[in-house]
Amino acid sequence: MQTKKPAILCLFVRFSFSTVLARNPGKPFFSFSLSTLSHPETAKSHTLKTCIALLRSRASSKPKLKQIHAFSIRHGVPLTSTDLGKHLIFTLVSLSGPMTYAHHIFSQIQNPNIFTWNTMIRGYAESDNPRPAIELYHQMHFLCIEPDTHTYPFLLKACAKVLDVRLGEGIHCIVIRNGFESLVFVQNALVHLYAACGLDERAHKLFELTPKRDLVTWNCVINGFAVNGRPNEVLTLFREMCFEGVKPDGFTMVSLLTACAELGALALGRRAHVYMFKVGLNENLHSGNALIDLYAKCGSIREAHMIFHEMELKSVVSWTSLIVGLAVNGFGKEALELFEELEREGLKPTEITFVGVLYACSHCGMVDEGFGYFKKMEEEYGIVPKIEHYGCMVDLLGRAGLVQEAHDFIQSMPLKSNAVIWRTLLGACTIHGNLTLGEVARAHLLRLEPRHCGDYVLLSNLYASERRWSDAQKVRKTMLRRGVRKFPGHSLVELGNCVHEFVMGDRSHPQNKEIYEKLEEIMILLKLEGYVPHTSAVLADIEEEEKENALSYHSEKIAIAFALINTIPHTPITVIKNLRVCGDCHLVIKLISKVYDREIVVRDSSRFHHFRGGSCSCGDYW
Repeated sequence: MQTKKPAILCLFVRFSFSTVLARNPGKPFFSFSLSTLSHPETAKSHTLKTCIALLRSRASSKPKLKQIHAFSIRHGVPLTSTDLGKHLIFTLVSLSGPMTYAHHIFSQIQNPNIFTWNTMIRGYAESDNPRPAIELYHQMHFLCIEPDTHTYPFLLKACAKVLDVRLGEGIHCIVIRNGFESLVFVQNALVHLYAACGLDERAHKLFELTPKRDLVTWNCVINGFAVNGRPNEVLTLFREMCFEGVKPDGFTMVSLLTACAELGALALGRRAHVYMFKVGLNENLHSGNALIDLYAKCGSIREAHMIFHEMELKSVVSWTSLIVGLAVNGFGKEALELFEELEREGLKPTEITFVGVLYACSHCGMVDEGFGYFKKMEEEYGIVPKIEHYGCMVDLLGRAGLVQEAHDFIQSMPLKSNAVIWRTLLGACTIHGNLTLGEVARAHLLRLEPRHCGDYVLLSNLYASERRWSDAQKVRKTMLRRGVRKFPGHSLVELGNCVHEFVMGDRSHPQNKEIYEKLEEIMILLKLEGYVPHTSAVLADIEEEEKENALSYHSEKIAIAFALINTIPHTPITVIKNLRVCGDCHLVIKLISKVYDREIVVRDSSRFHHFRGGSCSCGDYW
């Protein structure tokens, strides 16, 4: 009987561990010793097995993991044991525990196996600091440890996080050489890598070559196009995915909502919302945030507000999405009120939250308030201002006509000013007619981004506003000589599951005749309301009558005429424009909203304009 005592006691210990763990999940469960066992080596073996069993159990958590680790040390089970070490690391990584702790355990294991190396790479790849995953891979290579099929997906994920496409390409070559490229999870990791690094065409090519696609493959390529500003491709791929019978999940729907938001495709976004509600995907936090973003970017700020208040769980991202949404829709005071509510809730705003707050101040002309929040950001929340925050402050001063102050602010910045900062100043100079500072800003832009078409256009317009036609012409000729192409202005309207695009003077639409007849009708009715064309908005050396004709055919006017023809009376109209709306179009749309009794929402390159009853939400400040 004496020889069976350790085994019997071990069974009792194992039963006791499980019982105590189940009955007292929040309390330490190692309150006894194995010193009564007669064979120390046998006791160690059983302790090891028991610890591994507990680590594998569903009841393990971060605090209990430390208790298991401490118990193993107290009873002489060394971490040099590959079995205990690998299970400790695996459990720690699975629970998203601190990687410093995992690395400490890893460093004590003699000759860790490939499973342990892969677990460490996976842990770092999924952490906020993925760079050590790449260092571990180099260490494996130095020690002549051969990676297996599980190494590469985690490693490629780390490369994607740090945007190291060069290393990713090198790993891609190794994957091909080792014959692992055909494995679907390796293919998915490669598609994700190239998409994350902005190489969406390469990601799509890999996707096309993938013989066996699963939902993750589709999500990787769809999300790649979404984050790289290719919404049309997202919609095309989503349709293909549905035709192939692949059922979307929450990740797919978030990408789809992102594309709808970018295009202003509100009707399609609403259908996606209905689908998510039916299948229960709308309760996910990320989905809720994407829905707020969708409705805010499509000008339906009331619906964005409703989604926000219906969310049971809100993150700082949720608050930030609505604050930014209110700001860009022209409801700056409401955005600042929501920010104050966020503070009362005890939440800590992020640097992006403050971008939204400063944006709200900028687009409402609240200069003093803007500087107050800029100071508060650093002094109360310890957020060091980034270039985006300085850009908002330059924009705040520039929109208010304080162009010289904006220039002085740039000169006093502790950060090196980038092209966006100088472009913001150049835009302000164009609006407020400050040619001297405009040329200064342009000189900096020529050094930083000499081929940006918008800068040439802004400077040309600035010269034209001063009636310096020869200088304006020189700028245009320089553009042609350097091969810089100007992106034409366009306006989008969603109708009948399609997004219709119009450019200035567009006559390519099937309803071309009806559209231009409607435009003539609009102009007649507006002139009865006292409309006089703002020909100063036409920055070209042409006759006054030609200027009036040019104004009549701006893309947003054509888009609104099309919408008036094809929608029933009193329904809202939404137009998405890629350039800043001009003064004449702004006046015309205000009058259309009054004459035709329509709410018209126009999203231009920087903000929303909500026209209703002859007035605009921007208060003519944009």
